[in-house]
Amino acid sequence: MRGLFVWLHRWAGLAMAAFLVVVGLTGSLLAFNTELERTFAPRLFATSRADATPLDLATLAARAEAQIPQGRVVSVTYAEPDQVSVAFAPRQNPQTNEPFDLGFTEFFVDPWTGAELGRRKRADLSEGLVNLMPFLYELHWRLALGRVGQWILGIVATIWTIDCFVAFYLTLPPTTKSFLRRWKPAWLVKRGAGFYRLNFDLHRAGGLWLWAALFVFAWSSVMMNLRPYVYEPVMRALFDFYSVDEFYEALPKHAYRPPKLDWRAAQETGERLVAEQSALRGFTFGKALTLFYYEEGNFYIYEVRGSRDLFERSPKGGGTSVTFDGDNGRLIELSLPTGERIGNTIESWLYALHMARVFGMPYRLFVCALGLALTLLSATGVYIWWRKRRARRLHARSNAAKSLGLSAAILSREP
Repeated sequence: MRGLFVWLHRWAGLAMAAFLVVVGLTGSLLAFNTELERTFAPRLFATSRADATPLDLATLAARAEAQIPQGRVVSVTYAEPDQVSVAFAPRQNPQTNEPFDLGFTEFFVDPWTGAELGRRKRADLSEGLVNLMPFLYELHWRLALGRVGQWILGIVATIWTIDCFVAFYLTLPPTTKSFLRRWKPAWLVKRGAGFYRLNFDLHRAGGLWLWAALFVFAWSSVMMNLRPYVYEPVMRALFDFYSVDEFYEALPKHAYRPPKLDWRAAQETGERLVAEQSALRGFTFGKALTLFYYEEGNFYIYEVRGSRDLFERSPKGGGTSVTFDGDNGRLIELSLPTGERIGNTIESWLYALHMARVFGMPYRLFVCALGLALTLLSATGVYIWWRKRRARRLHARSNAAKSLGLSAAILSREP
């Protein structure tokens, strides 16, 4: 069995190495995504104003839509305290009966005035450094190859998750006799050893010390890339888990028509429903973060900062929200990131840990270092394989040469 696991770890590692180097290096940078965005795209962030109150989501939606008559707003999000992101769907061009080409995929406005800060086609490097971080995000998430890249990295993440357990097993001593004493060297890097031994110790000990974090990032990558095919079936089998995606997919779909609740009415409905659910379910809430209208399903999602949230910074993932009908305001779903089902609580932690949204700057530094460590583990693994392969080839050549020499000696003695 040990020989089989060695073989699996070797070839799994070789198959994953290049991909893990890409996600490791890009992930190190993305741990500081907002700070780097402020460096490369400063115009997308407003100047903070202590003398003014930020506008509410409904007002921001109305002001943004007035600036883009060819589009209609579908979501407004406080991405950062000094940045509001607005998403548009194109209206139909009456002359061509085709949707307008808006020329952008992201639109940003000033939270205090609603004035445009900037727009961009996300991840399009032809627009310059304003898209550098979105491009790195796409590279990290799906190799900048769209759905195909997402599938590739999802398969890699699944192999990585399994290999975490295979690699851990291979560090264990082959016998239980004096187990801890025999296992201790696996956690250490031998001083004064040669270059090969240094690589081997860094690979084995580094993987052990970082095992829990590597497993979290591997499995959360499966969650983000192969959610309905691998992640959700496993979570349902192991935990009490509720699939929000399946719930939304089951809702009836129809062609777009304007909802009876406009943005102002939707915001007021969301505020009322959150207050009601807060009293019923025992959580507290604060600032509104997102108001989103899903056109195909004719429902709104209103997200707030809640006492059961994990994210310390932007609202992306793990937020408290209510989903309600776009015509009559009927509550469809309350989403709480923690404290309900254990599987969904674990999922919220996976999001928060993967995206470095908890534990402040120390954890973000750790995530940055982890990405570099993942690159090191991949590089040392490839080097170990190369050295062993080279040694096997030299050994085979030596044996062949000895056999050839022996044959020649035998032939020379024949009469």
